[in-house]
Amino acid sequence: MRFRPRLLEPLRVLVLVALAVGSATITNASLAYFGEDLAPFVIEKLPLPLEDLWMHALQIHVIAAAFCLPACLLLSLAFVLRRAPRFHRWLGRTTGIVTLFALVPSGMYMACFAKGGVASTVGFMLSGVIVAVAMIQGVRAARARRFVEHRRYVLHVLAQMSVAVTSRAMLFAFDAAAVDEQLAYLVALWVPVIASFALVELLSIRTRTRTLSIWTTWRTHEAPVDPRRRPVLAYDLRRARG
Repeated sequence: MRFRPRLLEPLRVLVLVALAVGSATITNASLAYFGEDLAPFVIEKLPLPLEDLWMHALQIHVIAAAFCLPACLLLSLAFVLRRAPRFHRWLGRTTGIVTLFALVPSGMYMACFAKGGVASTVGFMLSGVIVAVAMIQGVRAARARRFVEHRRYVLHVLAQMSVAVTSRAMLFAFDAAAVDEQLAYLVALWVPVIASFALVELLSIRTRTRTLSIWTTWRTHEAPVDPRRRPVLAYDLRRARG
């Protein structure tokens, strides 16, 4: 079954709004990490070999995530690119810097102490690697003006950042269903990471197929031609001069 873009647009808006609300909710809950009293999430991690370093990494990660996910959502809006291309470029560059030099490094360090052991550590690191590689490739594609390729990579960045929201939503659902805590944590991590990557690749294949179809149509002269916009040839100029 083929869905029309007009039917998919409300779904896209709903997803973006849900991610924005989820990001704001997580940021609000994370303010406890900056208080004098230790938050329950921090207490359950103790003891840590370098507690101060881990705490600084957590705070950096929270600040970076509070900026990067909303920024990626804003950058994904077509009207921002159309109406304010310069703002789009500078916001994209800033987001890339914060992602590569704050969000990913702090997340990688914290992953070493993730709840759930090695399986969780690998899952978080895999997501971080996808974000870092996709961000670098996305920047390179944008600088080379390969915008279809750029869109594919930045969608991977957004998709992996959205794991923070979808994972927490799944944990709430698992908790309500009384699913084993350890199992729930691993499933709520790995399923969004893999599913987000797969979804972006499927969307990218669809986009590349459509682009190839348009290109093939143009190359085989099957596209409709507007006679009013026919290029002026030398023969026409000679006829006009009489």
